[in-house]
Amino acid sequence: MMSGIRWLLGKIILFLDWLTSPREPVHAAARQAELDAQTANMSIYQYAACPFCVKTRRAIKRLGLNMELRDAKNDPEYRLELEQQGGKQQVPCLRIEEDGGITWMYESSDIIAYLNRRFGDQT
Repeated sequence: MMSGIRWLLGKIILFLDWLTSPREPVHAAARQAELDAQTANMSIYQYAACPFCVKTRRAIKRLGLNMELRDAKNDPEYRLELEQQGGKQQVPCLRIEEDGGITWMYESSDIIAYLNRRFGDQT
């Protein structure tokens, strides 16, 4: 019964996300190439119908960022990587590789604030 309710709510969340999806900004080619280079070392571990993941993906789209999305629910490799390397099986999680190290950032609000600070003022 509960799994049926969760399934239905997930479908509703995905439909509403599709219906109200924000527009991606149109960046100049040079700017988009710069953003792509800066986000090449970032990935988001997420579940498709998780409301917090939807919120994070919408912020990524609003900023015009191309970032790898890793489905930690349906891909056992990503789920294991998230748990073993990140320390917990919580989504969304932003994985940032820079300066020879890896940072795992949890909490949608923290991730969105970081992305806005790093990329929002420049767009």
